[in-house]
Amino acid sequence: MIETDKIKKILYGGDYNPEQWPEEVWEEDMRMLKLANIDILTLNVFNWAMLQPDEDTYDFSKLDKIMKLVRDNGFKVFMATSTGAHPAWMARKHPDILRTQANGVRRKYGRRHNACPNSPTYRKYAAALTEKIAMRYADYDNIVAWHVSNEYGGICYCENCEKKFREWLQKKYQTIDAVNHAWNMNFWSHTLYDWEDIVAPSLITEEFENDGLRTTFQGISLDYARFNSDSMLECYKIEKEILTKITPHIPVTTNFMGMFKTLDYQKWSKELDFVGWDNYPEYNDEPAEIAMRHDLMRGLKQGKPFALLEQTPSVNNWHAICKLKRPGVMRLWSYQAVAHGADTVMFFQMRRSLGACEKFHGAVIDHVGHEDTRVFREIEDMGLELQDKMKDLTLGSRMDSKIAILFDWDNWWASEFSAGPSKSINYPKEVKQYYKALYNLHHSVDMISVEDDLSEYQLVIAPLLYMCKEGYDEKIREYVKNGGTFLTTYFSGYVDEHDLVVTGGYPGKLRDILGIWVEEIDALPEEESNSFYYKGKTHPAYLACDLMHLEGAEELCSYNSDFYMGMPVVTKNRYGNGLAYYVGTRTDESFYRDFLQAICEELDIKPVIQAPEGIEATLRKNKNGEFLFLLNHTKEPFLVKMEKDGKNILTGCSYRAGDPIVLKEADVAIIQMIGSEES
Repeated sequence: MIETDKIKKILYGGDYNPEQWPEEVWEEDMRMLKLANIDILTLNVFNWAMLQPDEDTYDFSKLDKIMKLVRDNGFKVFMATSTGAHPAWMARKHPDILRTQANGVRRKYGRRHNACPNSPTYRKYAAALTEKIAMRYADYDNIVAWHVSNEYGGICYCENCEKKFREWLQKKYQTIDAVNHAWNMNFWSHTLYDWEDIVAPSLITEEFENDGLRTTFQGISLDYARFNSDSMLECYKIEKEILTKITPHIPVTTNFMGMFKTLDYQKWSKELDFVGWDNYPEYNDEPAEIAMRHDLMRGLKQGKPFALLEQTPSVNNWHAICKLKRPGVMRLWSYQAVAHGADTVMFFQMRRSLGACEKFHGAVIDHVGHEDTRVFREIEDMGLELQDKMKDLTLGSRMDSKIAILFDWDNWWASEFSAGPSKSINYPKEVKQYYKALYNLHHSVDMISVEDDLSEYQLVIAPLLYMCKEGYDEKIREYVKNGGTFLTTYFSGYVDEHDLVVTGGYPGKLRDILGIWVEEIDALPEEESNSFYYKGKTHPAYLACDLMHLEGAEELCSYNSDFYMGMPVVTKNRYGNGLAYYVGTRTDESFYRDFLQAICEELDIKPVIQAPEGIEATLRKNKNGEFLFLLNHTKEPFLVKMEKDGKNILTGCSYRAGDPIVLKEADVAIIQMIGSEES
């Protein structure tokens, strides 16, 4: 994570915006934040208007005071560049900086993340501001990391972007004929004759709204999604290069947002010194869903620890229903992040704003302005626990997973752009079905990209592998030949990286590995389903049903009804020294759990611990030993039997193998395994 000798414990703190408050309260803030055991503050996230009041003037007087204040009070700083929202004068004087929406309307000044990523004006001023900030504060020894912009996102369709899109395509394809081929432009007489013929796919060109954004030319929209992600990445890289040149000793990152569709975080992560992300679950999100996002963020750097940069201490302000975190849940979810790879626990925000859209977002210091609140007491208690109990024990620890789930942004974009078989195709939801089953079985899971090595895993699952990129089938083929076990699902292997169908029968280049041929796919309305039996239980088959033929594979289940009754729905194929499974439909949680449990037992993949469902379990390892995390996400007490000797570092209690640990509602136990410590 943040590899520096300045870090001796899990960093604890978050976003502080004193510029939004009169200076009279700053000293009191310092007192309360120290009382809460806060040790790091994220500063300067949205200060561009304050720092640059006009085109030629920079004013760092207030930020200088803030930086001196926090340094004098012993706080570390996660220093931001303020480039996430440009000032009003910039939009007035340089309208090219404003984004154009999918409907062709150019926005006026407002909101945030409001600049066109391909505006030369935006890039010029963002680079200039970043350089001045870096030069001014380069010698501050309490800055532990740079925070570029904030939560990049959105899409622009303006003339800047259209021009840059053409340049991006020229670099990628070289010739206009190659573009015509990749996008299948002989369809609907769309042949392009010149680079100037290319326009951005939007609601006034190729895309349309029908319960969500869809497109008539998936190849064009897919490349534009890639281009938009790359455009914003270029903005990040411009700032990072400046920061690295001036302060090479300070790591640089930005804040991701978990499963965020617009940006290819796997590509972005290569440019980050460490991954940081903002965790804001809905009140009704399942613990497995939150855990999956943590694991995805950990997987971006091949299992290295990440930074939890934002979460709310109590309540989000932008959800449809802004439900409070119940007592203990802030602590529980904070430790869940640590259990999955976080080396920081940070919040938005330190003090509640007075106005605008985040005034009712939770904070360490509430509008009442003192420390006598439930939330403050919880923050204070956890800060003390991190300081006195956790210390540096888990820093830098890794997880040892034998199971991997593939997650790929190109597949996400392409499968949901697809015109058929169903608008209900939902890539993250399909991935979640498999992740949740393994989570409930207490297995450790790595979320991987198509570039990651497969050889260290016994089981690799690739739900909805609609797009099989060049060479990836060979990677899977070698993995299975050499003894690996591979599992994929319906709507897999259909297209190449340009979203062109691989002819010769579905699932395309995966056909020999899986030992099947999918002749047709039956999309079912929400009110309809088929069914099949597995180990004496009936399970539904809904959303999509593959009509497949065996070509060497073994049938494990078949459909119970309709004209394809008796055709296989779940198959198993022996290929080389390994196995390949195929699940030709979406079904229920019971099947995924039973099916994956059977596969894990066959492969002798052991869970982290035997525990009741509702208890989350992970195992992290570092030079200090092995740490078993147990978290109770239910409202009931649960008992977990220890399988090895260990000591709970939060309570000091020691356990022998066979001893029970009682976990109350929202309780956490972190067990340092006895004998695992390295001398």
